[in-house]
Amino acid sequence: MIRLFFKEFRIWYLQFCILILMYLLVFSLYHLPLEYFLTASLISVTLIILVSITHYLRFRRKLKILQEFSYVNELEALDNPSDLEYKRLISRVIAEQNDQLDSEKSRQKDLDALIKIWSHQMKIPLSAISLMVQTDNLSKNDLQNQVLYLENHINQLLTYLKFSQNKDDYRFETLDISGIIKNILKELAPICFSKDISFTIDGNWTVTSDKKWLGFALMQIIDNAIKYSHQGGHISIKLANGIEISDDGIGILPEDIPRLFEEGYTGFNGHEHQKASGLGLFMTKTILHQLQLDIKIESQVDQGTKVSIFKKER
Repeated sequence: MIRLFFKEFRIWYLQFCILILMYLLVFSLYHLPLEYFLTASLISVTLIILVSITHYLRFRRKLKILQEFSYVNELEALDNPSDLEYKRLISRVIAEQNDQLDSEKSRQKDLDALIKIWSHQMKIPLSAISLMVQTDNLSKNDLQNQVLYLENHINQLLTYLKFSQNKDDYRFETLDISGIIKNILKELAPICFSKDISFTIDGNWTVTSDKKWLGFALMQIIDNAIKYSHQGGHISIKLANGIEISDDGIGILPEDIPRLFEEGYTGFNGHEHQKASGLGLFMTKTILHQLQLDIKIESQVDQGTKVSIFKKER
């Protein structure tokens, strides 16, 4: 403790020693009696000892408080101007750390909930495949649909985990949107065939964007259009200064539309049909925002849904 004290106030004692040497120099230059110098030095040393004892006691008290404190309120005894500033700094740092901890806890809680939902979604195709095996009623198309369903949901979760950790992994290039959509439809073809869903693609749109992330966002929208379309339904895709994807499916309740892009929100359709994880549209909205694009959803129950993607207004 004493060593720490002298280390803390070493500049004071250095200045005191320099002052004593200056006294000695002055007394020598003016040929003053040495006893005067000794008397002045003795008085100075006595004062510095008294001051040192006082400061040492305060230093020891303050150090003990700092070593043992658990809450900022325990620092109330520190009332020097510099101590008050330290208290404000400590309070701010602790508040920031608490905010980060609360945010991380909330994020972990949301992630746990989403993984539970996702795990439940995985049981659906696995149960369907198991039933096919048990009843010896294996259909190639049905099996392919269930495998594709599994792949889509696994890719969705993996993309979500990657996206949540790194939101600036973008590589911009000039893209032909018509070509990207055709590749997505090829990938989803087995499901389209099983539901006898037809598509029309009108026009084209060339935009500077990230192929991987924009493709993922479009995959979520088209996949939703297919999932919530009726058997034998039709999906129309129009490309002209934006993307417009329309279906004639079951539609969305008006009260669900404002919350569709919330993380983990599934709405009535997601609960009723057990097809939603609450990740797809949340990531779609966030990705499009990063790509300087916006999204709008219009829908009427039992009449269909229209999703529009367009450049943000500057």
